[in-house]
Formats: sequence, C-alpha cells, structure tokens
Amino acid sequence: MIFPDYDIIVVGGGHAGCEAAMAASLMGSRTLLISMDINRFAQMSCNPAVGGIAKGQIVREIDALGGFSGIVTDCSTLQFRMLNRSKGPAMWSPRAQCDKNLYSQNWRKIIESSSLLDIYQDTVTKFLFNEGRISGVCTTTGAIFNSRALVLTAGTFLNGRMFIGRNSFEGGRIGEQASYGLTEQLKALGVRSARMKTGTPPRIDISSIDVSKLTLQSGDKNPSKFSYLPFLSTVQSGIPQMPCYIVHTNSEVHDILRSGFKDSPLFQGMITGIGPRYCPSIEDKLRTFADKDEHQLFLEPEGRNINEYYLQGFSSSLPLDIQLKALHSIKGLENVKIYRPAYAVEYDYFDPTQLKPSLEMRDIECLFMAGQVNGTTGYEEAAAQGLMAGINAHLKINGKEPFILKRDEAYIGVLIDDLVTKGVDEPYRMFTSRAEYRILLRQDNSDIRLTSLSHKLGLADEFRYSYTMRKYEDISDLKEYVESTHIKSELANPYLSSVGESALDGRKKLDSLLVRPNVSLDGLLNIVPRGTEIKSPEFSKDSFTGEMCSELIANSSALIDIDENEKSSLVNENYRKDVYDSVEIAVKYSGYIDRERQLADKMLRLENLRIPENFDFDKIESLSIECRQKLKRYAPGTIAQASRISGVSPSDISVLLVYFGR
Repeated sequence: MIFPDYDIIVVGGGHAGCEAAMAASLMGSRTLLISMDINRFAQMSCNPAVGGIAKGQIVREIDALGGFSGIVTDCSTLQFRMLNRSKGPAMWSPRAQCDKNLYSQNWRKIIESSSLLDIYQDTVTKFLFNEGRISGVCTTTGAIFNSRALVLTAGTFLNGRMFIGRNSFEGGRIGEQASYGLTEQLKALGVRSARMKTGTPPRIDISSIDVSKLTLQSGDKNPSKFSYLPFLSTVQSGIPQMPCYIVHTNSEVHDILRSGFKDSPLFQGMITGIGPRYCPSIEDKLRTFADKDEHQLFLEPEGRNINEYYLQGFSSSLPLDIQLKALHSIKGLENVKIYRPAYAVEYDYFDPTQLKPSLEMRDIECLFMAGQVNGTTGYEEAAAQGLMAGINAHLKINGKEPFILKRDEAYIGVLIDDLVTKGVDEPYRMFTSRAEYRILLRQDNSDIRLTSLSHKLGLADEFRYSYTMRKYEDISDLKEYVESTHIKSELANPYLSSVGESALDGRKKLDSLLVRPNVSLDGLLNIVPRGTEIKSPEFSKDSFTGEMCSELIANSSALIDIDENEKSSLVNENYRKDVYDSVEIAVKYSGYIDRERQLADKMLRLENLRIPENFDFDKIESLSIECRQKLKRYAPGTIAQASRISGVSPSDISVLLVYFGR
C-alpha cells in the first residue's frame, strides 16, 4: 500500500471532526483526518461565536474532558460575556465572539502538533467494508485508506444544496462543493436518511455603517473564559474587546421582505428539509410573528483585523435584491455594503436513533457518527459529539467498554441520550430546559464533575487532573470554613447594611448569612479574617499544555504588553474567583442541589437496569403494541432510556421492571 493503515479515520474537518481526531490520537490511536479543505479546520460557517445558553456549558464540559474547543476559543476571543448573571447559576452561560480566521488557524496548530494524527485533503466518496464492518474509505483522487474504525462528521456537505431566491446550486457552504455518494451507499445498507435545512445571514462591511445610530453592546468588564486551565485568554490579558451592536428592523423593512415571498424557496416548495424553530429565518419570523413591527438584530465582528460583521437574526434565502433593499431600510445601514448574501443550505442527515449511546451505528460495526449528520446544529453540539465519538472509537477497537455520560453527569449526556432515544424532527440544539438536572450541571463545576473520568480514560493529562483535584480541595476547605465559622453582629452589620440586608442581633454562622440574596462570599470574607489565602497551584508555562497548546497560548500572549508577575497575579485572581463562585453557589443553592441529587439517585436505579442487546420485545406480550414497536425501533439499552421514548407509558415501564427484575 502507498498509504499506511490507520486505527481510526475521521471524515470531515469541522468542529466534530477536529475534536474526534484529537481525542482518538491522544488516547493512542493512529488517526487520519480527511478534510475537503485543510485551511478551514473548524470553520465558523455561521456566527463566529462559541457558547451561549446551555452551549457554553457544553464547551466547558469539553474542556474538562480534555478537549480543545475551549482553549482554541480563549486564544481567539474578540469579546466575552457571561449570559444570565441576573438569574440563578444554573442559567449562567459563557459566550465568546471569536476571530473566525484565527480560530481555524489555532485549530490547525493543535492538530499538526499531535504525533499520531495525520491530515489529508480530499473528498471521501466511498466507504469500504469487510464482513459488515467498516474497513476504510476511497476518495475522489483514487486514494484508499484502511482503518479499524471510522468517524463520519460530514456537516452540511452530504448532497448539500444552497438557495438564494429561485437560484439554487450545489454546495455544503458557499464557495465549497458538496459531497456525493456516501448517503446513497449507506441507504443501500438500510440506514435511514432525510433532509434538513439551515441558513446564515449576510456578512456586512462595518465601515459602511453609521454605528452612531446603533446601540453598543460591550463585553464583560472582567471577562472570564472557557478553559479551566491556568492561562489568560486574549481579552483577559489586555487586548481590547471588540464592540457588538444592536439594530432593529421596522415596518418598511418588513414590507420589502414580504414582497420577496413569491420568490422564496422556503415558501415555494423548493426547500423540503426542516429548519430550526429556535433560529428561524427573517421571512419565517415575519410569517410566524405577523403582528410584530420590529425584530432585534445583532451586529457581531468576525475578525480583529477585518471589517466583516455578522448580522445575527437576519438569516434568509430571499432574493439578493430583496435582501439589499431591506438592509438599506434599517436605521444606520442606509449605505451598507455586503461581502456575502444570506443563503439557506439543505443537506442529508441520518436518523440518530440508529446509533448506540456510544455514537456507533447499531447495524454497522465500527462506524461512528458525530455532528450535523446526526440531525444537530451548532458548533458546540458537534464538538461534543465528535469528542465522544473519538473516545469511543478508540475504546471500541481496543476491546474496552464505551464511555457513556449519564444525564445527571453532563449536558453532553443529555444531548446524546436525547438523540439516540428520541430522535429529531428539526435540527437539534441544546437548551437548559432539556436538562432535568441543570442545577447539578453548571458551567462552574464541569471540571469537578468530569476531569477525573477523563483522566481514567487517559485523555486528561496528569497536570489537568492534579490541578482539578487541588481546586476541589480548596473548594471543600473553604466550604467547611464557611459552614463552621461564626461572625459577630458588630462585624457583620455594617456590611449587611451596605448591601440592603437586615442587621443581626447576635452571632451567626457565615453560611446562614450567605444564603441571603445580596450577600456575597467575597464581601463576607473581607470582614472575617482567614488564616489561609486561596492561591492557584504553582505551574510552569508548559506543564499544563504540552507542546500542542503552549505555542498557541504563547502566541496569543505575545500580542499583549504584560509582564509575568502581572500575568501570574491575574491567573491567581481568576482561580480565587472560581473557587469563591463554586462555594457561594453550593451554599446559596444547597437545597436545590440536594433535591436534584436525590432525584438523580432515584433514576440511577433505572439507569443501571440494563436491557440485553438485540432483545426481542415481542416476547413481552403484556406490553402495548405501540410500546413494542417503539422499543424495537429505538433499542434502548436501559429501563431509564426506555422511559424517555415517546409512546412508552409508565405502565409499560412497570411491565419492563417486573420482567427484567427490580
């Protein structure tokens, strides 16, 4: 053979593919990443932003598990905001606007630093099989690569087709060709496939906009970051955050847009795939919310050294002339120039209920799927699936049990469980409302929840594990101090008065004061002397990143005029704040946390009641006919999974409990 054999091949170099390839290679598998364009790894085809509600939690979980999306984001950040600070901590969600070109470049640096990971630019046209098991791929150039397992992360490229008005053309992204042959091959093997649709707004030249007419949206004054590791993000180090802006449509804009409905591919039947409800096109908004006179839009930067801005909220497939005319009728955009029009893209996906919880196809051994091919949307959802698919592909070929995260362990667990047990009827994205244990699955504690699990897998390195354990100890020690230390009224009352809380008439424990809404741990500890100070663990610049990340972080920091002492001080302050936040949340919300933990423990009994693989549910005649049909289709692995399938009733679950033993 011209090419070597590989343990694992990853098809597609998007967010899922990059995480999958890195996870597999770092765990010890010789891995090949095949991408149609190796200059666009983890391309931010839509908004160059990472995180958001529930999505930010996912990125922090990826980081805790040893993935790289968080680190790459921190080294590419243009603006950072912690969303929902006014709400409870279950809703706090980090979000970063990124430099899209730098983000992709940073991912490539990471990928090229892995000694067991090769990259190859080509398009896969055919899967190779050996006795029903995936064994490799063939490409357009005639190259043949053999492997023991494969992860498919083709994004929107499988039979992709784009739409702008009545103009329709092939492609997975504008300017990039679609991929053909793979869907047809899998369908011939009995794999269920369908079409989905997504879209993107126009890209705008910010220099052609009168920003004085817009509402400024700035980043956080003291920005956080995604990775738990002790380094500073670009904006934490002192690089100024870039501005975002808020604009609004108006009735004139709406009238112009409606005039293009007759040529809308969405309304004229040209697009048959289902689009996401939570992120509708501007024409969908006008149809669904016909009574609204305006809609809020966001202008967000795509790079530090370019004028290109993203108009969030204005996704469309309307004709180009209609798009331009409507944009020119928005206040501040009267003379706007666009770099690229809005468009819709329709593509193939595969029903995710055909997957095992490991993301391996049930009927095709060693074929794993991750990202939009599973009916999801979003960089974060894709990256999470890619990470898990890469991990499980490695475990599979080494004869080990799959790594499955439960719903009470991670948003990633919720995501994958929803996909394989419920399927999708629109592009799936994560929301906090999908997680029944969201007070347990906070963005502040992902490292505490997951790093030890990843360390056992060999993915989280020794430094990350030790660093996390030190943080856990500091949190435990400080929490114990807060729960056992009393404060006198004469010390506490001036502070309580300053935050609008009622005075004490005697001694109280710190935790009894901390549950008050306006009382902060930082404020209390400022008036109660402590014997020890929270300091981040000592580290060398290379100890926590290895070769693959140290250069990335060094290059990001080189842009900033900041000395090592100041940098160390800022790192320590961030660590202290993380510890304080975790303790404060644990005390303030202890009742809610305990209640959810009890519920999760009750459900754990059902999670541990396994259903044999390939079990014939027709054997259980006391089950309803609908239930048997659903169970045969979705093949749940546990009683708990069965309980989450639509059409399986509580009485059916009772029957299963009796049959398989309580």
